[in-house]
Amino acid sequence: MDTMSNGTGTRPEHRPATDRAHRLPRTLLHTLAALLAACLMALGGAAAASAAPAADDLIKVFVVPDPAQTGGQLATLQSIATSTLGDASRAGEILAVNRGQAQKDGGALNSADDQLHPGWILRLPQDASGPDVQLARDTGSQNSASAAPSSGQQSAAPSTGQSAAFTFPLAAAVAVLGAILLALITAGIVGRRKVRTAYGAVRRAVWRLGEPMRRSRRLALRRATGRRFATDAESVRRAYGALGEFGPGRQQPERPVHALRVDGSGVTVWLTASDTVDAPWTNIDSTRWRRPAAAAAGWLTPGNDSGPASQSAQDSIAAACLVRAGTDADGEPVFVDLSRLDGVLTVSGDQAVARDVVQNLLAEIARTRPDTPVTVLRGADSALPLTVPTELRELPRVDAPAPVAPVAGRGTVRAGASRRTVRGLVVVAGTPGAREAAELAALCGPGGAGWTGLVYGEANGAHWRWHTDADGHVDIPVLDVRLTVPA
Repeated sequence: MDTMSNGTGTRPEHRPATDRAHRLPRTLLHTLAALLAACLMALGGAAAASAAPAADDLIKVFVVPDPAQTGGQLATLQSIATSTLGDASRAGEILAVNRGQAQKDGGALNSADDQLHPGWILRLPQDASGPDVQLARDTGSQNSASAAPSSGQQSAAPSTGQSAAFTFPLAAAVAVLGAILLALITAGIVGRRKVRTAYGAVRRAVWRLGEPMRRSRRLALRRATGRRFATDAESVRRAYGALGEFGPGRQQPERPVHALRVDGSGVTVWLTASDTVDAPWTNIDSTRWRRPAAAAAGWLTPGNDSGPASQSAQDSIAAACLVRAGTDADGEPVFVDLSRLDGVLTVSGDQAVARDVVQNLLAEIARTRPDTPVTVLRGADSALPLTVPTELRELPRVDAPAPVAPVAGRGTVRAGASRRTVRGLVVVAGTPGAREAAELAALCGPGGAGWTGLVYGEANGAHWRWHTDADGHVDIPVLDVRLTVPA
């Protein structure tokens, strides 16, 4: 007997093939649905990306009118705050976001007593409203904006520094979808394994197609962070205030603070692993401590001459050089103290992002320590150039003094380092050659002139080493954090 019947005329040995035949269409349908959803998401994201940059660039402004149009009445910060914010006491907010911004006639608003000139375009807080509020396009320059013709209307002014919008034509989308269907049919004939392989390949292709859009969004976010840093003085004040709580006192020595994170609900600090601090500070891990915002102690900050800090604590605050290295995953600024670098910081990885890191550090120092001397050395490779802020004093060359014996330090979070006041900066654009390495060692090394070195490239002898990637991130291993770099 060569066959067996189960009473229904179906041969048992044929069941596995039949089951596979039924399972295959379901697999194809599931795969097709997933791929179709991915295509629609890519198309929708591309369409949104083409419009998003223009909307993100719009800001609220007030255009100072000619007195002839207002019956001879001159506009003031108080009158603008009353008409656009409903409160004359908020004039200081308008001054804060416009201080030093160059106007088309060459003038600038520097103090509350300055006279406003007709035609000046003044930026307003985001909650401004009323008939006098207009929309303007942020042209990407720190000192310029182009006012829209009327409220609710976009300006035609070009936005500099933006990459072209990524578009996906409909015909191309149809062609891609047809190719996907053909690939699925072919893969279904071959087998489920081939289907999975084709599915993964299409997913990778869709990911690559969306990369220009994601890159444009990341760049827009980084530029927005740079503009935020330029106008945010409150986080700097709070950071220095928290720093004062760890200065030397009558009963204990100074506890070095290597980094701080400032947010709306409190402050986080990075201390040496062996240090401890009393309430209201609570321990997060071996080096991080956190205090709620409501428990601020009111310590001295730069420019403030009252508070409970001792003279030694004041000296410690004055020696610190806090700079915002970037924002964390929650978008909050993280400060590092450049006086704890022990001479040289190297930033490696993606060359353009590494240059942005050093450029941002220079901008931070220019805002808190203007007139700091800076000298720029060209490395052995063709690194991207940077711009020294005008608030810093650029020197063509610095003669290093004779070296002296180095002074031992107390240590950083994970390795020993001396604290040195930031008295001058040596910037090396690229990996230093033999000559640049010698000058760097003479100015910034142990026993040198006591300057601080910033290198975007590889360099020997650096105590802190940061690493960047093409997505605009910087990893700081000594603090175990990853930040997004302003652009």
